[in-house]
Amino acid sequence: MELRRWQQEIIDGFPDIQKAHRRFIIKAPTGAGKTVLASEIIRQFYAGEKVIVLCHRLVLLEQLERALAREHKVCKLNLNHSEKAFVDYDVLLSTSTRARDILDDAVAQAKLIIIDEAHRVSPNGTGYKRILECFMEKGRDDAHLLGLTASPERRTADQRDQLSLAFDAIIDGADMEKLFEEGILVRPRYRPHFIHDLELASIDISSGDFPVTKLAPAIIKSSMISHACSIYLEEREKVTPKPISAWFCPDVTVAETTVEAIEELGLSVNLITASTPIKERMQMLSAHARGEVEAVVSVGVLAEGWDNPHCNLIVHMRPTLSKVLWGQSVGRGLRAAEGKDSCVVIDVSSNWSTFGPVENLQWSLWSHRGTYLRYKNRFQWIAQQPVDEQQSYFLCDNKLESGLRCSHIYLKDKFSDTGCPVCGSYSAIDIHKEQRMEDSVNDIGLHRLFFERIPAIYEEMNKDIWRTLGRTAWTGAERDELIFLAFCKAFSLVSGVPSSSDSEFWHYALQGEAAIRHFLVENRIQITKGEEFEHAVLVDGLMHGRRIRALQANHGILLCGELFAECSEEELERKYQRALQIIERLSVMGCSSQDNLPYFKAKDVV
Repeated sequence: MELRRWQQEIIDGFPDIQKAHRRFIIKAPTGAGKTVLASEIIRQFYAGEKVIVLCHRLVLLEQLERALAREHKVCKLNLNHSEKAFVDYDVLLSTSTRARDILDDAVAQAKLIIIDEAHRVSPNGTGYKRILECFMEKGRDDAHLLGLTASPERRTADQRDQLSLAFDAIIDGADMEKLFEEGILVRPRYRPHFIHDLELASIDISSGDFPVTKLAPAIIKSSMISHACSIYLEEREKVTPKPISAWFCPDVTVAETTVEAIEELGLSVNLITASTPIKERMQMLSAHARGEVEAVVSVGVLAEGWDNPHCNLIVHMRPTLSKVLWGQSVGRGLRAAEGKDSCVVIDVSSNWSTFGPVENLQWSLWSHRGTYLRYKNRFQWIAQQPVDEQQSYFLCDNKLESGLRCSHIYLKDKFSDTGCPVCGSYSAIDIHKEQRMEDSVNDIGLHRLFFERIPAIYEEMNKDIWRTLGRTAWTGAERDELIFLAFCKAFSLVSGVPSSSDSEFWHYALQGEAAIRHFLVENRIQITKGEEFEHAVLVDGLMHGRRIRALQANHGILLCGELFAECSEEELERKYQRALQIIERLSVMGCSSQDNLPYFKAKDVV
């Protein structure tokens, strides 16, 4: 089989990957060909060896079986499987919970374990935890654990449930821009709208996302479904060769209401949920793939493992705080097909303005509570874009004849006389301007301030005085002052050596976090948990403002300033970036003598 360019690049570099990492994830977009790559890796580097391929759902397992059986002798474990592992076959396929005794035996023999949809791996869950522990304790020394996913990140604040505890590196397999250029994927064309009457602010998100029990009634009450249908009628006329759509809903009530609305438009539609029997589901999806049914509305079953290359319209109707969910669902429409030049993404859930285009999403093996709290701002991505004097994002505020507001989000020249590209209205809100007014302190401003103020103040200060008052600064500090001091202490403690990957960056960052936690616990200093990290706290300390008193501000600046004379600009930059990550985590997670984290045990200090 002829490999795609990105697949061949991974194959060419695979010996180096094997040497550098024992547990790693290969990241590639939906539709890029991860299963083909897995088969080729087995063929070229593990021929004659024992291999395990795992995934969390039977439907995905059947797809993998069909793909791998072409090149390899495969056995899929069933519920009643009783034979020992690897009898007359080399590749064992299973979910993480089937035939546990056989899987445990297989893990000890396997030279390669592949986990598909690896973002589902929970190091602290009931499924993969046992397999991971077995791999580390009983696995062969020369064995590798390889994850495959388009979105290597877990939406969890639990520090015992992070992907970094299962994998130590992300290998960036396929750049989406290159896949667009090669015609492997089609470009998404976004049609984002902000639904004014969808009330999300009062919904409790302590679980890590909008709970569907609260989200669904809010959607039904709002104009979201009406907006989605109205926009869909416009966009279905523009796609080629004919409209084939997938609609993503948060629960059955929203999905059923959406199906009724689509039927009222006179369009063919099927509803698929977790309770839809497998045989019936396959029949519906086959009809959709053949173009006999225009729309398929789903609840939680098509975001992973489903592929219809002819799908050229995605309608996203589930507001979420998970960029994994956003990226996975949009990716379902990006596969290339004959006559298909793009995929329209109709977003009435504000996920585009929250996370940005899926082709620009950034991923990390570590996260914390603040990772999802920041997405309470449904214009988060727009707010983080660099200030442009010429262009800005606008929200159309025009009221249409239907009674709905246009609500289209679009980028335009601030000084042009053009209106909304959808309705032509000039009535609009400058989102970028509004967001900047609310969030005047941002990463860019803090960075500039830090590197300007620290050396300037340090050069003029009486260093001996502020050094001797260090203990007093810590013991008399209030919470905001502790945050400022902890940031400065983290800057002094964290390594400034280069890192060549996301996993290396987090290795040094977590080492630094462990060091500052050790210091705090050893000196009986406690930082209480907060809702989210505020850049303004650090700015106040650097500017000698009102929240951070002079004693704490000057001692913190002293801790940082001592490094400016010793380290290169590159080292200082690396220390700053890691210290910023550390203080964000400390601010939302807190620090106490009860800490029990994978990388820091307070009891060892106490």
